[in-house]
Amino acid sequence: MAMELFDLSGRVAVVTGGNGGIGLGMALGMARAGATVVVAGRDAAKNEAAVKELQATGAKASSTMVDVLQEESCRALIVNAVEVHGRLDILVNNAGINIRKQPQEYTSAEWHQVLDSNLTSAFLCSQAAYPAMMKTGGGKIINIGSMMSIFGASFTTAYAASKGGIVQMTKAMATAWAKDNIQVNAILPGWIDTALTQRARRDVPALHDSVLKRTPAGRWGTPDDFAGIAVFLAASASDYVTGAAITVDGGYSVQG
Repeated sequence: MAMELFDLSGRVAVVTGGNGGIGLGMALGMARAGATVVVAGRDAAKNEAAVKELQATGAKASSTMVDVLQEESCRALIVNAVEVHGRLDILVNNAGINIRKQPQEYTSAEWHQVLDSNLTSAFLCSQAAYPAMMKTGGGKIINIGSMMSIFGASFTTAYAASKGGIVQMTKAMATAWAKDNIQVNAILPGWIDTALTQRARRDVPALHDSVLKRTPAGRWGTPDDFAGIAVFLAASASDYVTGAAITVDGGYSVQG
């Protein structure tokens, strides 16, 4: 019984930004639990490499090119997943970018690029997934927030606004769709060792030491640290969990 709670056999998951970093970590977790995974991203070569890695676990996997800035592309992603695999059970809204600048330095176009990439895309993909999930009797939507859903930083005005919005959007969708047996939750990653944060460490030289000093676990997170939480939120184990925003940060956010 315990393992059945976490069994994703026969379920189909779409992961935006699933070709690297946290997205791939979650995709691998779900693949190992039996899910068929659709990797969605802008980089065809990275998509294919991720599919091979997923297939190496014995899972079924495919990839789709997506530009989350385009509404038609977000909708086509969901339609394609259902056409190829017959159903949709799980959507992970993980695609996102950051433009590090002081607030007075943003252009309007940069602001919109970050908000549209991180927040609007998650809304559009979720909206597109809703009818597909209704056909299968329910589903799971996992939105990826950030420590910046909780904290502010001088160089993350647009990013923080988008990730704060992710949490509130998650709560609103959870309320709207609970009656349809669709659970909507958010994961808030802390400081994770990915290509994005490697760039941040080059830009902000003191970052590495300050993160280690403040993280009770005493290390940066890794994409593998997201496999378990993804499986939990995608599986029947979490059927009564909705509207939650769960930190995965080694204790970073509970430190005063």
